[in-house]
Amino acid sequence: MAIPHLSSGQVISLEPLGAALAGARTSALVKSQDIELVRIVLPQGKALAPHAVRGDITLLCLEGAVAVDVGDTRTRLESGQLLYLEGGVAHGLHALSDASLLLTISLRA
Repeated sequence: MAIPHLSSGQVISLEPLGAALAGARTSALVKSQDIELVRIVLPQGKALAPHAVRGDITLLCLEGAVAVDVGDTRTRLESGQLLYLEGGVAHGLHALSDASLLLTISLRA
């Protein structure tokens, strides 16, 4: 089954999920020729292994807190904070508490 994405002009809420966070899953929101947006849901203690993507990315923490590992540097990202990484930079995530984030990836090379 294909993952439904937002249509041009469609509105969704990115408010914190609150109590619903425990049962939420990561979901793709938009994918076009130029950008991809994903709501990442990470339960406390879960991690995304270090990886890199070709395009620039931003991570906006919507709720909770995560540790972002970039090389030997670990940065804490909390609700309301945004992190930018250039394309090709390896990074990993570790949820310090139940968290959701908005990931934006530039798909332009």
